[in-house]
Amino acid sequence: MDKAPASRDVARGDAPTRGHLIGEGLAWTARWSLRFLIVIAGLTVVTLILIELWDVVFPVFLGLVIATIVEPPVTWLRRRRVPGALATALVLILGLAVLGGVVALIAPSVAGQAPQIAQGAVGGIQQIQGWLQGPPFNLGASQIGGYVQAAVERLQQSAGQIATGVLTGLTTVANSVINAVLALVLAFLFVKDGPKFLPWVRRTAGPTSGDHLAEMGARSWLRLGGFIRSQALIGFVDAVFIGVGLVIFGVPLALPLAVLTFFGAFIPIIGALVAGALAVLIALVVQGPATAIGVLILILVVQQVEGNLLQPLVQGRGLGLNSALVILAVTAGSSLAGIAGAFLAVPVAAVLAEILRYFGEQIDRRTGEHEDGAGDASSGEKAPGEKPTSVAGTTTVGPDEEPGDATADVPGDGTVRARSRGARDA
Repeated sequence: MDKAPASRDVARGDAPTRGHLIGEGLAWTARWSLRFLIVIAGLTVVTLILIELWDVVFPVFLGLVIATIVEPPVTWLRRRRVPGALATALVLILGLAVLGGVVALIAPSVAGQAPQIAQGAVGGIQQIQGWLQGPPFNLGASQIGGYVQAAVERLQQSAGQIATGVLTGLTTVANSVINAVLALVLAFLFVKDGPKFLPWVRRTAGPTSGDHLAEMGARSWLRLGGFIRSQALIGFVDAVFIGVGLVIFGVPLALPLAVLTFFGAFIPIIGALVAGALAVLIALVVQGPATAIGVLILILVVQQVEGNLLQPLVQGRGLGLNSALVILAVTAGSSLAGIAGAFLAVPVAAVLAEILRYFGEQIDRRTGEHEDGAGDASSGEKAPGEKPTSVAGTTTVGPDEEPGDATADVPGDGTVRARSRGARDA
């Protein structure tokens, strides 16, 4: 129906004309452009819906992230015949107790060292005034005072906006508490009832579509869990070394800065940059330029060890995302939903990349592009002719097997078990 004139000419044995070839190329471009615009319109609608329902979507995403952390110890308890609900409740309560202990440990440190930081800030401002009065700026004390007075007047004029911002901040804190409680409840349900989810998807969607959806769900879960756990380990190692270094340098708030470094690891690249810059700034204000340079060198060394040794060792193939894509994802997430969006942007991008990777595998299976190849040795993927293997709990399949031909158990069981149902057209 959509056959190009050039193809008919070739079928008759005639050489296609230049006009026919150009028309065929334009028709192909028009068809794909229309499809691309439809896809973009669909993605835009989905994004707008997610933004409108963010108060519902965010606790769900956060609950899934918490579930990936809770699931391994719950699985360990289940294998020792502890009921699923009891195991999940025990792990969540223990996790909350640990988190509360960390907060209780940090609060006195912040309160006790705040005066020292305030005094250091005053001294830093005086140093800046001295630099401005000397070359090359050569600003007089009256000029600096005029700038300070202008800043004070600006703050006074903005007093109403500041008060409104404080009230907005209190509302945000209240919403954060509600979201956290809801996320914990959802995490409990996700982990407790997780093994029932993929079989339900398979039964509901049917034998073919259900298998594909179940396989994508299992892979996405494993990718998300692997990212969260590996970043937690990397963040813990970074926090320990940077925290010890800050203590050695005598920088105040070493423990809170170490904790901030740990949580910053969940926002790759950007989180480490912000946490490191804050540590250097506090060192500069309180201890002076020499200590700040030492802290900067410490952070750079730790980041190099993380990027070149620890991250490849822990993550293996990693996220499968280019660093530029990670930065763009964090930027887009933060612009749409602030800190929460920045925190969730990379896990969501990693899951989407895993789904696209699965689509690519299915396209390769149907086109037979890799039948003569041996697979990508660096990525650990098998050639389509090889037998299915289990990698990190997920299932890869051969060309004669349905990709989701599995009775899959996810969160709560921690494994994905595959049982071939024979050759079948996907």
